[in-house]
Amino acid sequence: MFELIQTGEHSYYFDLPSKIGVYTPDHKNVYLIDSGPHKDNAKKVLRILKEKGWTVQGILNTHAHADHIGGNRYLQEQTGCAVFASDKELDLTRHTYLEPTTLYAGNPHKDLRHKFLLAQESDAVGFDDSRFPKEIEVISLPGHSPDMVAFRTPDNTVFLADLLCSETTLTKYGITFQFDIARHLQSLEEAKHLTADVFVSSHAETTDNILPMLDMNMQEVHKAADFLLQQCNRKQTFDSLLQAVFVQYNLSMNHAQHALVGSTVRSYLTYLYDNNKIQILFEDNILYYQSDEKEL
Repeated sequence: MFELIQTGEHSYYFDLPSKIGVYTPDHKNVYLIDSGPHKDNAKKVLRILKEKGWTVQGILNTHAHADHIGGNRYLQEQTGCAVFASDKELDLTRHTYLEPTTLYAGNPHKDLRHKFLLAQESDAVGFDDSRFPKEIEVISLPGHSPDMVAFRTPDNTVFLADLLCSETTLTKYGITFQFDIARHLQSLEEAKHLTADVFVSSHAETTDNILPMLDMNMQEVHKAADFLLQQCNRKQTFDSLLQAVFVQYNLSMNHAQHALVGSTVRSYLTYLYDNNKIQILFEDNILYYQSDEKEL
């Protein structure tokens, strides 16, 4: 934990469950790529950077999920660094209550208002701000979140954020959180054309070849969509579909998993409905999903 691993002349990452990237243009000043899940991790990261004589100038957020922006506030207060975020993620970084709110689709109750879903707010600015390091390439990869991005540093290290899950994660959970299934699949397809000396994923192995993981992740998305479509051969309520997903993937329901997996299932249902694979029915004031057999 907290090992600083070098990937290029100017690029490093902290090897954590949610990796934190480090870009240093001159081995004096640094820009972090994400800040980890909470203040405690950020404290340790800052201590290590200070020991090296490096000063944090900014945090480049890939997206506004709490496990990626949880250290923003602490680092900003301690160093005065800028926090940068993409267009749609900007408001989510400034107003972090929106994450549990969108997951719950309403005012989130007390069991969803914790640091793993509700980060502290930080004063973020866009990538067009004059303080943003212009030598960093921003790569749009939406889907996992509305406006997720990757970053390429000048030494050809690409920080991929949450585009990919490892084989271990896919085997353990099967269905992983996604906001927009169609755009996620498009981002996976577009990523096949990316080249880099090193790819650093937040929750997967660091590698110089992401094609096997890309294929594996795409297959799991299609498997989840096919499973839900099969379940809709007879009309189903949302709760019955959610239960089927938890059983199929051997998951244990709690407040956080109900919100995260529930949000993902809704996104899959949107994907199927928008592609005319299922229909939405209202009977006796109950909403049902059912396969549109005319389109199958």
